[in-house]
Amino acid sequence: MSEALTATRPSRRLRRSRVTVTAVFATQGMLFASWTAHIPLVAGRLRLDDGTLGTALLGAPLGSVLAMIIVGWLLPRLGSAVLVRATLIGYLVSGCAIGLADNAVGLFVALAVWGFFQGSLDVAMNTQGVSVERGYGRPLMSGLHGAWSIGGLLGALIGTSAVAAGIDLLPQLIIVGAVLLVTNLVLTRSMLADRNDRGDHGTKPGRRRVFSRVVLILGGVSMACMLCEGAAADWSAKYLHGNLGAPAGVSGLAYAGYLAAMVVVRLTGDWLLRRYRARTVLPVLAAASTVGMTVALLVGQPAVAVIGFAVLGLGLASVVPAAFTAAGRLSGGNAGGAIATVSALGWAGFMFGPAAIGHLADLVSLPVALGIIPVLTAVIACGVRFTAAFREPDPETGPR
Repeated sequence: MSEALTATRPSRRLRRSRVTVTAVFATQGMLFASWTAHIPLVAGRLRLDDGTLGTALLGAPLGSVLAMIIVGWLLPRLGSAVLVRATLIGYLVSGCAIGLADNAVGLFVALAVWGFFQGSLDVAMNTQGVSVERGYGRPLMSGLHGAWSIGGLLGALIGTSAVAAGIDLLPQLIIVGAVLLVTNLVLTRSMLADRNDRGDHGTKPGRRRVFSRVVLILGGVSMACMLCEGAAADWSAKYLHGNLGAPAGVSGLAYAGYLAAMVVVRLTGDWLLRRYRARTVLPVLAAASTVGMTVALLVGQPAVAVIGFAVLGLGLASVVPAAFTAAGRLSGGNAGGAIATVSALGWAGFMFGPAAIGHLADLVSLPVALGIIPVLTAVIACGVRFTAAFREPDPETGPR
């Protein structure tokens, strides 16, 4: 991004593109989070135990894995602007199918289709975000992911309110999806073309960058981070309601607290990463998550659990945005392939992790299974601090 550092005031089109991609991030987070508060009720309505629910949740990662393969191939050919529009429509429409599921198989299939569009949109919007970030010549990814968290927080509150009011999942998804679809069809007319989408540097160097050791480390850290996020999304309400005895209307507050803390950190994350190195600040925040979640699981009280998940959000908020920025920096002008790799590994953690936790909970218990979260946050702290993947020039002296 060094060539962009000399840029002065962003152009009008660049500012519009930033607004657009910010709205897309918020949209993805809002629709996803709006269904999480319904998970305990869906499991009860379909009579699913933790293991069967975990198997049903595997539909989403399987769809996402297929999406990563296809989108990684399409990005250099079509560009992120086209793919954002196409996958966003599919994501908002297919989400309604979850509310129609009447058994475990139906839920699995609905989540698989939704996961396909969700994973595709994730790669496309992060690639578009890197293009906008390059245009500005300064860190923006944390703020974009902050928009995802704001959308997720609003979605979690919508879902929690709907549960408390006795509103079923399907009408909620239809209403939220329709509003977001109309809004985004207007906004997504203003997006940037990805630079070097067609591979000015040749195919083989790009492939080496996509599967380099550093990119795989970035993907591994993202996988651990997103596994923790998936666990918070899929199991926090179930943990509070089923294990700690919190009312259904209260159990959704754990994920809402997680997202609220993420919003605070992500909205200040770009400023933090301009002043301090990622390898300095991110391990400290991840260590705080390790302590917070350990205490929450040991105490086993609803209020402490909500605080623990909030601290988890604080610690993980800027990890994935920093990984995407690092992947874009390593891959030169054509960022799509490296971002697809990091995103694919991250989504694997986000989707497969909660399913694995469900099966582990069947063998031991859900509180014990959730103990994997503080272990992974400690691994994240070490991975960021002690590997070269997040290494960058001094923010005071060199380009990012």
